Amino acid sequence: MLVLVAPGQGAQTPGFLTPWLELPGAADRVGAWSDAIGLDLAHYGTKADADEIRDTAVAQPLLVAAGLLSASALGSRTAFGAVSGHSVGEITAAAYAGVLSEAEALSFVRTRGLAMAEASAVTETGMAAVLGGETDVVVAHLEKLGLAPANINGAGQIVAAGTMEQIAALEAEKPEGSMKVVALKVAGAFHTHHMTPAVAALAKAAQALTPADPDLKYVSNKDGLVVATGADVVARLVGQVANPVRWDLCMETFAELGVTGIIELCPGGTLTGLAKRALKGVPSVALKTPDDLEKAAALVAEHAA
Repeated sequence: MLVLVAPGQGAQTPGFLTPWLELPGAADRVGAWSDAIGLDLAHYGTKADADEIRDTAVAQPLLVAAGLLSASALGSRTAFGAVSGHSVGEITAAAYAGVLSEAEALSFVRTRGLAMAEASAVTETGMAAVLGGETDVVVAHLEKLGLAPANINGAGQIVAAGTMEQIAALEAEKPEGSMKVVALKVAGAFHTHHMTPAVAALAKAAQALTPADPDLKYVSNKDGLVVATGADVVARLVGQVANPVRWDLCMETFAELGVTGIIELCPGGTLTGLAKRALKGVPSVALKTPDDLEKAAALVAEHAA
């Protein structure tokens, strides 16, 4: 079974959209999306520097746009058995599964990015990845410092979130058994109570959506469950900004479903990296540039056959 996954915030790098805009029709699509949401996606994906695309209000629509472009470039959907996304990548996954239209996905993620940026401005907060260590030990240490385990990613990686003072305390005092703490290029403590103000904005935006039921297995990062209705997918998209991401449970579900291949949408690399450690032996392809489409097409053809 082939699984399609979409990365979350922090995967973006300056200029990463440039080669994708060279594909036929891509520049026109991105231009139309930009006009619709009032954000110059082409500029931010090609010319903006790291600080500019670190802005939550910019990064999130940019990631969904890149995911949709690379998904279209893959072609046939028939080989895929399941889809999932990490954090904002869930919106890309919802569009791929037919729950949301592309226009709805981009409008919703624009609201999400703005609302989370506003929530982030209330208190100076951030996130840091803890690499290594036993999950229970790491989580207990984070809670002792007042931090939240915002992303439990599996493969020995937990992302902590909280105030910058709490992050500094974590860097000074690593959990027992962990190898290192790495600050992330994000502008807030996502998936924690610090994002609660954004939930109301998303709940209001969700009223304008007309979700369909997913037409392939949609694995939710709230708890790793396969979600059967569009209404449930949207409810989870609303609440997930203030809830932890359980990517470890998503990968467990992939294994239970019998995953035999994974393709990660642009800007790929993060989720396939986790899969290589947690789902050993499962072939994967990360779409970083259009040059990776040939390898992805071979994996799709193998599963379609």
